[in-house]
Amino acid sequence: MITRFILINTSHAGNVGAAARAMKTMGFDDLVLVAPRWANVLRREETIQRSSGALDVLDKCRIVDTLDEALDGLTHLCATAMTPRDFGPPTVTPREHFDSLSKSQQLTYIPRGLEVDLVDSVGPQQGIGFLFGSERFGMRNEDVYRCHACLSIPSNPQFGSLNLGAALQVIAYEWRLALGSFGVQTATQPPVLADAAQVAGMLAHLEQALVALEFLDPAAPKKLMPRLNGLFNRAQVTQEEVHILRGIAKSILRTCPEVKG
Repeated sequence: MITRFILINTSHAGNVGAAARAMKTMGFDDLVLVAPRWANVLRREETIQRSSGALDVLDKCRIVDTLDEALDGLTHLCATAMTPRDFGPPTVTPREHFDSLSKSQQLTYIPRGLEVDLVDSVGPQQGIGFLFGSERFGMRNEDVYRCHACLSIPSNPQFGSLNLGAALQVIAYEWRLALGSFGVQTATQPPVLADAAQVAGMLAHLEQALVALEFLDPAAPKKLMPRLNGLFNRAQVTQEEVHILRGIAKSILRTCPEVKG
């Protein structure tokens, strides 16, 4: 399924770069500009800097003179607006609309690389377009009337103004959730738990240190070590944590040379 973001009469070059960045983070790359203020907007320094590396989206971006030229292959159009209009398509939140859209059209999801294509299981492939108006005056009524829905991002009623790039990011995120979101990338490798032998060796080393500190009386140990054994079992210590604890025990023993383990 085609997913296209259409910016109409964009007046700030940086917002084009921000839009490209927002799209790429959600796995989209079909961007069309309708009569932007700057004819060379895709090559302007501010655009490139604000794209933060989403140069492939800018390279693929098309610039057209009219909205009609941007709608090829699209069967469902979504306008974006902060406030509802007296006349025109229904105003809904992005999540609400995407949920009803997927249910009403019996859509299924088929992964294809990084992109996730949304395919109608009972008909031909379709395309969805998200329209964003000028930063200065928003979308024209004539353009809104052409759309099937008007998406309104829930925001503070006293301050609902969103930067174009930020608004596009929210819409792209919500649409990505509807298609099937990307998995969360973990920052670190999963921890490796210490096995029973490693825990036992650590406890033996720690016992020597506790004796050196005179915290543990070897003649009357009571249940201190079994309790510590249970504590570490519940904690599910990792191999790295075992190394840390054994390092502490080694340091203690080094400061108490009169005690031999």
